[in-house]
Amino acid sequence: MNPQDLEKLIQAITEEMLAYLGTQPANARPTELSEIYCAECNERCNHLCIHKTQKAIAAGADRISASSEVISVDSQIAHLIDHTLLKPDATRDQIKKLCEEAVKFGFASVCINPWNVAQAAELVRGSQVKVCTVVGFPLGATLPQVKIYETEESIKQGAQEIDMVINIGALKSNLDETVEADIRGVVEASHQGNAICKVILETALLTTEEKIRGSLAAKNAGADFVKTSTGFSTGGATAEDVSLMRAVVGGQIGIKAAGGVRSYEDFQKMVAAGATRVGASASIKILEQARSQAAD
Repeated sequence: MNPQDLEKLIQAITEEMLAYLGTQPANARPTELSEIYCAECNERCNHLCIHKTQKAIAAGADRISASSEVISVDSQIAHLIDHTLLKPDATRDQIKKLCEEAVKFGFASVCINPWNVAQAAELVRGSQVKVCTVVGFPLGATLPQVKIYETEESIKQGAQEIDMVINIGALKSNLDETVEADIRGVVEASHQGNAICKVILETALLTTEEKIRGSLAAKNAGADFVKTSTGFSTGGATAEDVSLMRAVVGGQIGIKAAGGVRSYEDFQKMVAAGATRVGASASIKILEQARSQAAD
């Protein structure tokens, strides 16, 4: 990308960020969680519709008669969360507990280290919960061929989602082709194994320009998601970074906010900024806070 085009892109994204931070058009509004699942809702689905349920409660109902398939606040939120345990000292019992919680609450996935993939795959078998693991984690400086091998072996063990860390040093050295090739190798290995690939930028270590270039590299390499952080660096996800990444990649691919998302308020900010997946270890706390808020 030539300097003039890059400057135009930065200007456009800056305007998007300013809009998000307080100068939005009068008709703009944050994304509602239910819209992610019911974007074309006509409120005709009597036994499933979250909108009808919320209206009934708002009108004064304190009890709702419904089938077991009603979409609850829990399920709206849980389907956006990767229930995460990436601590190096995680025990087999802790991984078992994580998987049991994920199945119970219906989280999108369990996100664990490669060593734990086989155990997790067995524990969530038969449920809708996916097994997500990390590659080149947490530094991103692993050789490209090693990242590809780690991806392939993890998929063999049962991984269905791969969260890979980019070569951060290469990005900061302006070696964008190297960064993109590194990502593409993992993306292709993931897709060949019928897995999706999320690309971790580690935004806390990057300038605005580097975040833009990293997001573009992930998009150009065919990634399914761009992700903010590992949770193991100097900072985690911010709504501003999520908004910036969404402005860069558009609506074609997902955005995962991870690192430091510890409350329902944090979760709401990330979704409103454009996140379509959230990585959190405080997943159950987030659900409890959402449930409490909905009951008020």
